Amino acid sequence: MSVQANEMAYCSPRVNDAARYTAAEVGYPSEYEPLLMEWCDGGEPLNTVYGWVPADRISLVCAKHGGVVSGELPAGIPLIKAIK
Repeated sequence: MSVQANEMAYCSPRVNDAARYTAAEVGYPSEYEPLLMEWCDGGEPLNTVYGWVPADRISLVCAKHGGVVSGELPAGIPLIKAIK
């Protein structure tokens, strides 16, 4: 999945380079994730954007799937390391 936060994304605050985002846009997950469905825009779950997903939910989903593969999460979204 892609996680974005900037003035053009569905995030809070909706600005570039915020010191802390409380919600961010998640897009195009590679598999169905029930923890995100509350924010699904109503389209096909693997081919859509999830707007204003709370930071703690994004952290939980990342930990559930083993962490961040590349890049980094927007400021204010904690990275929880999964124990293997």
